[in-house]
Amino acid sequence: MTSAHPARREGAPGGHIANWTGRLRERGVRTLPPDRLLPETQPSYVASWIYVFGMGAIAALLYVIASGVVLALNGPAWYHVSALGHFINSTHLWSVELFFMLMVIHLWGKFWMASWRGGRALTWITGVIAFVVSIVTAFTGYLLQTNFDSQWIAFEAKDALNAVGVGAWFNVANLGQVLMWHIVLLPLAVGAVVVLHVLLVRVHGVVPPLEASEHDAQLRPGAGAGEPS
Repeated sequence: MTSAHPARREGAPGGHIANWTGRLRERGVRTLPPDRLLPETQPSYVASWIYVFGMGAIAALLYVIASGVVLALNGPAWYHVSALGHFINSTHLWSVELFFMLMVIHLWGKFWMASWRGGRALTWITGVIAFVVSIVTAFTGYLLQTNFDSQWIAFEAKDALNAVGVGAWFNVANLGQVLMWHIVLLPLAVGAVVVLHVLLVRVHGVVPPLEASEHDAQLRPGAGAGEPS
């Protein structure tokens, strides 16, 4: 005794999927096949150091998030007084600086490589958006130092934000509001854009060097991202 798959209509041409979950699954697998999401091989030119800085920025971002969780759970009194708190706070700052350094090198490198080639414009745009949102996130983190410098910058920034009409919505003089922006809203935005950026890299493959542009056709969206050129 045989029965049709419950997600497919009986007698439908090509086994048409009847519900939205099945259609969503098939579209996801078609857009991002497992062999493209986790490729076993990469083109030979990926051995160049210019391709390392993007992954290095992601590694630094992961430590920024992990150390930020520890700082948020223990609070300002801990990281201003405790020796361990001082250390975690310092490494949080250093990892942010490393993150920006690697990201700037990555962005400039990909700019001069014209990394929007081969249908990768959205990949480039999401990278730029991640950089811009990260700047705002770092700014709110600077305001959370709760020292004289951060208070001075907060009130100077508040005047500028009031001048453009958004001071009531984004009140940088309100420590609680800035804390919520820094540890919840902005990190979620950075994380979402970075995940989208990485997925787009997987979909389209890493951009080849300019001198290898004639091999772009081998990395077209329909080809596996892990196929060697």
